[in-house]
Amino acid sequence: MTACAIEDMTAGVAGTAAAAGSAPEAAEPDGPAEPVKPRAAGASAGAPDADGEGTAGAGASEGDPGAGAAEAKADPAASSAGPREGGAPEVGVPEVRAPDVKAPEVRAPQVRAPGAAAVPPLPPMPSAPPSVPPVPSAPPPPPSTPEPPARTVEAALPPAPSRLVPPALTLGAGHTYGARLTPAGEAAGPGWFPERWTLDGPEPYAVPLPLDRPEEAASDVLPLSDGRVLIRREVAAGRHTFSLLYPTGPGTGEVPLGALDCPELTLLPPSPDGMSAYALLLGKRSTGVWLVAGGAFGPEQVADVPGRCSGGVWLDREGRLLALDRQMPGGGPVKAVVVDLGRGGEVTPLLQIAPESNDRLLLADADSGLLLVRSDAPGHDRLGWGVLGSCLPVRFPECLRAPDETLTPFAVQPGQMLMPESCAVALRIDGAGGSWVGLWRPAGRRLHQFAAPGGWLAGSGFWTREGVLHLPYSQEDAPCAVALMEAPVDEPHPAVTTGTNASGATPPRGVCTPVPLGQAPLTGRITPG
Repeated sequence: MTACAIEDMTAGVAGTAAAAGSAPEAAEPDGPAEPVKPRAAGASAGAPDADGEGTAGAGASEGDPGAGAAEAKADPAASSAGPREGGAPEVGVPEVRAPDVKAPEVRAPQVRAPGAAAVPPLPPMPSAPPSVPPVPSAPPPPPSTPEPPARTVEAALPPAPSRLVPPALTLGAGHTYGARLTPAGEAAGPGWFPERWTLDGPEPYAVPLPLDRPEEAASDVLPLSDGRVLIRREVAAGRHTFSLLYPTGPGTGEVPLGALDCPELTLLPPSPDGMSAYALLLGKRSTGVWLVAGGAFGPEQVADVPGRCSGGVWLDREGRLLALDRQMPGGGPVKAVVVDLGRGGEVTPLLQIAPESNDRLLLADADSGLLLVRSDAPGHDRLGWGVLGSCLPVRFPECLRAPDETLTPFAVQPGQMLMPESCAVALRIDGAGGSWVGLWRPAGRRLHQFAAPGGWLAGSGFWTREGVLHLPYSQEDAPCAVALMEAPVDEPHPAVTTGTNASGATPPRGVCTPVPLGQAPLTGRITPG
């Protein structure tokens, strides 16, 4: 497997990881571990190792030989970070030098005057919102400020079908705010209105942000660190507008940011800087990365990536390194690549587990370098993990293999510098019985399963540095609340076993009892289940 170490700013973390090596770990109950010899670059991928986890071999991927003179290389000794399971190489995403590629040329889009969209009449809205703590409000825009013009992007693909239900909750940078679209009520018909959640105080609370018209379910909302909420609307076929919403006493203020004309647009996850927002615009042979909030003159293109891109995972704290899942024009496998927005959109490879495998990046932690990937290199789609900058292969734990369920990681414990194997990971598990929560650590090699709180906004949540998982939920008697769940302690693995138990066996899931954040004890919390 080949992956890239993201230039000198990420190479520093990988380089210092060499000093944090730890003792080997005992084998899992399915038998004693045996040393595994490193594979050659052409070795087959996906064979299970002694501890019940599959590993994927590295495939070579070379860039321009002259690129090494421009940037400092990461320390190869970074691959020794973290414990080793059964003496075999555990994880890794080998570091790859950023090739010396020419920054993609940004095409100047055509500019035309915006068209006036028809505004439906105001449906009856609920009574005044409940009293909430005061929040900072931005000054309203000058009345004479014209709406920024729309920018036309070359139409290449048919528009994607509109969704019926918006995302449950979008968390902003630092988890201070969240935002979602909530139903406007039976009297208002099928409309929705934005709602901002404040999560950093002693008690969470929601602030409604309704305007004089309901929103569509296909709209997107994204909270910024200053309390404003970005909303993307599709006001006509292929026409997307962007505005910032903020509370102004009993009403809602709105600052228009501009519009883009394109058949398909995807809003990326919140930028780590807290004040910028980006979107992907698909073209015939490339994908444009556009800054839609945080710029000086409305939406502007910042990168053009060859191929069709999807996903979107930030790799740093500055909002510069963006990982995308890319398929090249004409088809072929999907590979994760890194786009450096600070260098004109320079593209470098990130994941290449096998030549023909589809390798996608799902989640990344900037502190520890832990990566959660999904790949079909073992023969079918499986969850795996690696470490950014490491030279060891990606591992596919047997405990994360669930044929009848879908596992999706959504949060990684922060603050675990140089200890990626000890990071707690929260996963959403979807099965025939609904959705529930899974907790897992790479070093623990066991998936703990818990029932989610009633009304959980499925797929949303965040960890504290102390290992406490916050799960936002909404019930009739608690419309804005957060349940707390501590990461369970993994039992040590016995050194001698009979080898009769499967390493992927998991006990029945426990019960998570919701505790309002204001009533949660500060000390002496008991692990649920």
